[in-house]
Amino acid sequence: MKELLYLKDDQLKELIEKLFLSYRETFSDSKKVLSKYSLGLAHQKVIHLLSMYEGISISELMAKLKVTKQSLNRVLKDLSKLEIINFEKDNKDSRVKHAFLNEKGKKIFDEIFEIQKKRIYNALLNSSSEEVINFDNVLKKIING
Repeated sequence: MKELLYLKDDQLKELIEKLFLSYRETFSDSKKVLSKYSLGLAHQKVIHLLSMYEGISISELMAKLKVTKQSLNRVLKDLSKLEIINFEKDNKDSRVKHAFLNEKGKKIFDEIFEIQKKRIYNALLNSSSEEVINFDNVLKKIING
């Protein structure tokens, strides 16, 4: 562990490159599914979050994606037009809308997930329990800054 105290910029650059490449490969796996439905990466991100947070409000979705309302609205319009998502008004505040994947949206998510799952599953399967736990802990620390 002490060698981590001596990480050089070149080593950190290599780590950042590996993070980028793993992200790129994981998300490029789903391109065939996305293109079949005329969707892109922005749509996939929204679909993924709606699968994780069913009924999330639009403002919460914006915060999780760290995008503007204008940017998110374009994607939501596309998904709505393609009949992939539904909206419901909040019971207490009619100005608040909640987004849900409908059956078609869930089917698309499942197709994407099955493809991505193979890459992640194989990587985890070929790692020790300790490596998986340590990797998860490091990812959480990167995410939380």
